[in-house]
Amino acid sequence: MPKNKGKGGKNRKRGKNEADDEKRELVFKEDGQEYAQVLRMLGNGRCEATCIDGRKRLCHIRGKMHKKVWIAAGDIILVGLRDYQDDKSDVILKYMPDEARLLKAYGELPEHIRLNEGIGGGLDEEEDGDANDYIEFEDEDIDKI
Repeated sequence: MPKNKGKGGKNRKRGKNEADDEKRELVFKEDGQEYAQVLRMLGNGRCEATCIDGRKRLCHIRGKMHKKVWIAAGDIILVGLRDYQDDKSDVILKYMPDEARLLKAYGELPEHIRLNEGIGGGLDEEEDGDANDYIEFEDEDIDKI
């Protein structure tokens, strides 16, 4: 059997987390780029996203981000548009939740975009009323028990 001459195997690579940039500079879109929200993950390094311009595009996750930056449904991403294929794009950057809130505050994202949620609903569901998940008991009801 040959000796292992490398510095480690699969588990060593798994331990590295290069996506842990604590404070990074906020990246705005340039021409040829667009903001998008992920609708669903398709597998094989691809996802389906709705861009801010209203078009639904098939996005390819670039190799530098593949298996290092995890993208889920509902995430805000920056995509590079293709000149030759308008229905396909490439994922350039995934915005962290606080960066996405900053983009919305700066007016880069429209108001109808809902952040921090997947397709099945999110954290902001209970804003539209006094829907409480608990029952209030009066003092008399407690005494009867």
